[in-house]
Amino acid sequence: MNVLIVEDEMGLAKEMSSFLVKEGYACEIVHTGQAASEKMYIGSYDFILLDLGLPDYDGLDLLKEAREDGKDSAVIILTARDGLNDKLKGLNMGADDYLAKPFSLLELLSRMNAITRRKFGLQKNTLIFTGFVLDIQNHSLHYQNTLINLTKKEFDILYYLLLHKNRVVTRMQLTEHIWGDILEDDYDSNYIAVHIKNLRKKLMNYSNEEVIETVRGIGYKISII
Repeated sequence: MNVLIVEDEMGLAKEMSSFLVKEGYACEIVHTGQAASEKMYIGSYDFILLDLGLPDYDGLDLLKEAREDGKDSAVIILTARDGLNDKLKGLNMGADDYLAKPFSLLELLSRMNAITRRKFGLQKNTLIFTGFVLDIQNHSLHYQNTLINLTKKEFDILYYLLLHKNRVVTRMQLTEHIWGDILEDDYDSNYIAVHIKNLRKKLMNYSNEEVIETVRGIGYKISII
């Protein structure tokens, strides 16, 4: 999943990014409200980790921008402010959660996992489909009792498609949410198609049912009743 970290403390921003990348997230960092506003306007993010005390912006104004633009990113406010009013105002404006500094990175991850479960109606850390079990916490896939070896990106693509089951996910959405910043120099436009092909091969070794459907000219879809 794709995360925008809006934090002017460079050390903390780098620490959060390094930790979340190890947990399978794609992260971008900005240190000013102006840069965050531009990123939010052109990009799509699953999470925005938003510091309120930015040098050029009030973080609550950025939260207002995100919600007025119809962005469905989950927003977690990060702040050293102790005031209850700021917390309540942020939550009332559409923030999904609130963490006071200093905070544990493990707690941040736990809050993000909880938001993901609520957003997609997950009752536990596994997703079951056509005989397969995707273990979100352990980043593994099993068919019955057999472990299927997936690359990190194959796992991320399958997980994202399952979260949006019965909906068409465009190639651009997959690229943004799995790859992260599509403007990176080593971005390959054929990236998603190659990984989908490899993922299908691995799934077909255990089931004849076509799990991932191609929606011509648009993207991909997993249909589960």
